[in-house]
Amino acid sequence: MKPIATVLLVAATLLHGAWAADAPPGPQPPLLGAWAVDTTRLPMPPQSRPRSVTITFSAEGPDRLRTRVEVVDPTGARLEADGVTPLDGSPTPVKANFEADVSATTMPRPEVLVMQLGRNGSPASTRIYAVAADGQTMTETVAYFSPDGQPVLRRNHFSRLR
Repeated sequence: MKPIATVLLVAATLLHGAWAADAPPGPQPPLLGAWAVDTTRLPMPPQSRPRSVTITFSAEGPDRLRTRVEVVDPTGARLEADGVTPLDGSPTPVKANFEADVSATTMPRPEVLVMQLGRNGSPASTRIYAVAADGQTMTETVAYFSPDGQPVLRRNHFSRLR
């Protein structure tokens, strides 16, 4: 699977649930909703890019976030990942996938989500999701180490679907 699809699938598997019906009334965090990645801005050759990537964040009980990722790869095959994690930063096992088997998530602000992924007892990547002030765009910053041990930062750009 292509690196971007792997990364986005992991995000979906790991993020899952916050702000449920029994949470205090008030405005919903701007992060909640469905988001589509701008595939034209992915740092890979056009023929390797997925056709589409959608990530959906939704409440799954008090202080739990559900994350669902749907990827349509360059061949048209559909890949899905879905997971729920608490937002207190505690490590939570997740269904093993290409990149992670454990996740820790926290939301330091309503428009920011931080996710740490691990696999086989080692760090996999850190993801920071930040919703713009207009509430219509979101940037995902992915931090990880390349196979040769060098730190890498990559940004993915999303637009709100709903």
